[in-house]
Amino acid sequence: MSAGTLYLIPVPLGPVSPDACLPPETLAAARRLDHFIVERAKTARAHLKAMGHPQPLQSLHLEELNEHTPAAAIPPLLAPLKAGHDVGLLSEAGCPAVADPGAALVMAAHCANIRVVPLIGPSSILLALMASGLGGQRFAFHGYLPAKEAERCQAIRELEKTARRDHATQLFIETPYRSAALLDALATTLASNTLISVGADLSLPSQLIQTRSARNWRGQTDAVKDRLVVFGIAA
Repeated sequence: MSAGTLYLIPVPLGPVSPDACLPPETLAAARRLDHFIVERAKTARAHLKAMGHPQPLQSLHLEELNEHTPAAAIPPLLAPLKAGHDVGLLSEAGCPAVADPGAALVMAAHCANIRVVPLIGPSSILLALMASGLGGQRFAFHGYLPAKEAERCQAIRELEKTARRDHATQLFIETPYRSAALLDALATTLASNTLISVGADLSLPSQLIQTRSARNWRGQTDAVKDRLVVFGIAA
């Protein structure tokens, strides 16, 4: 028996119809699968319902993989694939395996010679970079910066040095409850002419995309309060 295929299925970045941001081929793949590996089962069922999955949601086989999953628990998740079932990997939002614990499953699939197929959908990181006006020829993504103030400011200074030295855009993301504090730290720590791009609620009706100098972001933290934000800086 040949192994199944692992499909990487993007989902919307927020409360919008999947038809608005996912192509028909991605939706069709999600609808025909009955085995999924997901970050959170409740959220995944809501996504699959919105995608128009034809089967009763409780009949689907869902296994969870998140930041708390031990490494030893990942290889057993490949069992349905080895048994010949196609499996879909879903994140909480956006593209699976990008700033997402699903990357470990993808690596395990490669090690087991299981076919991996990425499907098309929204990536907050690439959408933010595309719309930033900052350099897209060279860039790096750093995930989340440290939460503690002193460590965060040191990380910001290092990223600015890297951006200036390598002529490369530096991207990172922040949770809604810390986004305002991070923008304030960026605006006050970076050189006044260093550019900061803010991408919030990307692909949603409330979308915000603006690029300004650090000087011109000072005192503007309300713009990102309680919003998931992708930040970019270029010196």
